[in-house]
Amino acid sequence: MFKTLVTTIALSSLLTCSAMAVANQADYKLMVIEQAHSSNDVNSTYENAFNRCALSVKEKNFSEAESLCTEAISLLSTSKVPGYKRRELTSFALSNRGVARIMSENDTAALSDFYEAVQISKNELVNHNLTRAKQNLAL
Repeated sequence: MFKTLVTTIALSSLLTCSAMAVANQADYKLMVIEQAHSSNDVNSTYENAFNRCALSVKEKNFSEAESLCTEAISLLSTSKVPGYKRRELTSFALSNRGVARIMSENDTAALSDFYEAVQISKNELVNHNLTRAKQNLAL
């Protein structure tokens, strides 16, 4: 099922990491990592949690998505990737978790995730999600 999702979404150019973005029903952007058969078990573990988070949001299983994003954030903190990539991926995971939270009407936690994500990385997709949340919440 995940391969079907990956094949149906468009690639986005995201600075230095291989990632894709998918728009969900409310025009929020979800980021996924393009899996590159990593030989590092820790990296493949965070990649799996990261991508399963996005898939869970897409399937409207927001509680599971929030848990998986939290797991990805935790695993990223111990990953053996360059610091700039770790920061960017952490920002994306926070943004994805923010989408899961806003969809489950946990607006305060979602905004916190979006603001933290933007502070870590000023990426266009992360900024889009924060702007969209502020519009939807009339802030």
